[in-house]
Amino acid sequence: MTSPMPPSPSHPPAHPETSLAVEEIDALPEMPVDTSGMTSEQKDAHWFKTVYQGDRMPQLTLRAVFMGGLLGMAMSAANLYTTLKIGWSFGVAITACVMSYAIWNAIRALSGNSLSKMSILENNCMQSTASAAGYSTGSTIATMFGALLLMHANPEGGTSADVKTLAVQPWVGVAIFTFCTGMMGVFLAIPMKRQMINHEQLPFPSGIAAAETLKSLYSESREAVLKAYSLIIALAISAFIGILNTGEGTLKIIDKAFGDHGWFRFMHLPEQIPETGFATITPDGKLHWFWNTAPGKQLIQFGFEPSVLLIAAGMIVGLRVSLTMLGGSILLYCFVAPQLIAADAAHLLPDGKFAAGYVPSIELVAGGTTYHVYRWALWGGTALMVMSSLTALAFQWKTMGKAVSSALSARKEDSTETDAMKAIEVPFWWMLAGMIPLTIAMVALQVISFQIAWWAGIIAVALSFVLSLVACRATGETDTTPIGAMGKVMQITFAILHPGNASINLASAGIAANSASSSADLLTDLKSGYLLGANPRRQFIAQFFGVFFGTVAIIPIWYLMVPNKAVLESYPAPGTQQWFRVAQVLTHGISSLPDSAKMSIAIGGILGILLPCIEKFLVPTKWRPFWPSTMGLGLSWVVGFNNSLAFAIGAVLTYVWTLIHRKSADTFNIPIASGLVAGESLMKAFIAILATLSGIFAWNL
Repeated sequence: MTSPMPPSPSHPPAHPETSLAVEEIDALPEMPVDTSGMTSEQKDAHWFKTVYQGDRMPQLTLRAVFMGGLLGMAMSAANLYTTLKIGWSFGVAITACVMSYAIWNAIRALSGNSLSKMSILENNCMQSTASAAGYSTGSTIATMFGALLLMHANPEGGTSADVKTLAVQPWVGVAIFTFCTGMMGVFLAIPMKRQMINHEQLPFPSGIAAAETLKSLYSESREAVLKAYSLIIALAISAFIGILNTGEGTLKIIDKAFGDHGWFRFMHLPEQIPETGFATITPDGKLHWFWNTAPGKQLIQFGFEPSVLLIAAGMIVGLRVSLTMLGGSILLYCFVAPQLIAADAAHLLPDGKFAAGYVPSIELVAGGTTYHVYRWALWGGTALMVMSSLTALAFQWKTMGKAVSSALSARKEDSTETDAMKAIEVPFWWMLAGMIPLTIAMVALQVISFQIAWWAGIIAVALSFVLSLVACRATGETDTTPIGAMGKVMQITFAILHPGNASINLASAGIAANSASSSADLLTDLKSGYLLGANPRRQFIAQFFGVFFGTVAIIPIWYLMVPNKAVLESYPAPGTQQWFRVAQVLTHGISSLPDSAKMSIAIGGILGILLPCIEKFLVPTKWRPFWPSTMGLGLSWVVGFNNSLAFAIGAVLTYVWTLIHRKSADTFNIPIASGLVAGESLMKAFIAILATLSGIFAWNL
């Protein structure tokens, strides 16, 4: 592996942690370009001598932990919103590094520079805390607990608004589950760190990117500072747009300022760019486009949504995924849905009801005015994504083998370490000390809260360890953490071990997904620290604090953003729907589904296997960027057309920008897009929380 750090003279770690001023630190050293000829002990010795500087400058400090904790708590809310909105959560590390750098410099300026600068290793420790708080703890809140909420039946004579999240899911159990699975991931990463980072030196590309970002910020180059502040400015603009595109009736204060009669009504985006459909559709399946005055019913979300978050997501994921999503949505809305609506109409009786035994494909919602297209389509989309995830996992059989073998050799490697490395690496016994009480707590929680047999609870924890190994190696090699695939493996396993119980099915998947996410996140942060010469024990402790901060934040945020089942159903929530539908099929069977949905599941599953196989074995490498994205195709049938359109707009904007001026696009695209995602999602989460509190306390907001 070639390290991104520029070379500099070596320096032994001879000084206490606070004895060297930040300004006196030389440029950070780098590992040699080629370490393949070195033994593990030689690699460790070289790193310790030429790179390690964890004792030369502050690292694990109160200000670093609290800054990371606060930023991570905010980002946990943002990631919860993006998961509900588009089914994805975004990495926190780089955004937190940039925000921390900018915020602390602003605080220093306000103090008249009486406060010292944060060292680069303090910011790295802050990154670990923020990343754990903002990413690791919330992975299963919207998916697993969201799916459990959807599974809960409405009360007799009531609606989904009567299904209160807090009543269905007591906060104590949710908090224990979230904290324990997050900490499981942290402890499970201990035996993997030295093997995957120190010795194999797997890339962990996001970790390298975060280290490069910090290094460039602390070099105080003009380009680095511009990138930092472009992210902050984009965040502020996006947050303001998040206010402008808030629907009427959400908060009175927004309606007064930006509504139909407000002072700033000319800026209200739903009014200026209304989310009207591109077409209406008649019962015989004919589309009438918006320039046509023919009557008909709406197709849900078949329009344009003024959201910079979605456009920014397209800027990040690129043309291949975004255009595949748009193509899949066009296929669904313009061709498949009209055919299904026409087929449903053929089974309508004169009294307006369907023939006995016929289950319609496309449901009518909103008082019979709108066809809910992707409520049917998500069956095929989910099948495609699940099978493609499992197929991709099967392709990584070598990775799985290496993961297991590296874990088995970790204890042996531990015994060959030098005394110097033993003093700073996390010892193996820490994992045992942490995992024993965590395993007991998780098994007890599963037995009490989900009625899982004690032996099955132990199996769930043991399988989580194996799946975390696989997820971490996949992250190290490809920068993609297959959390979804890990969850599906557990769902399939427990459909066999505990058939017919959806709660058990989802809980087991949640354990695997959250622990795998937390492990991969810690190793990514440890990769950054390894390149910057950080003390891994201090990073481990920072990650521990991060899980605590994240749990404290995400639990109340979840209940405030999703106070009841009706609110959850108002979001697209593709990830949540995917978990819910898989659990439904695995535990209850597919006999209750319409025939068209059964066929879409079969076709989606086949495509989920075929498309990745064709791409891997038949498509030449140079043509793969033009091959449709399997996950993008599946996602296009799980989210609305307006989401896919916004993704495509963002991807095309970045492509055109690159054609016009590649250097500026390469420099500023990701910072600006990250800021746009963070700003709107933070504001939307804040507005949702404020709206819930306003209802609870009868505030006139």
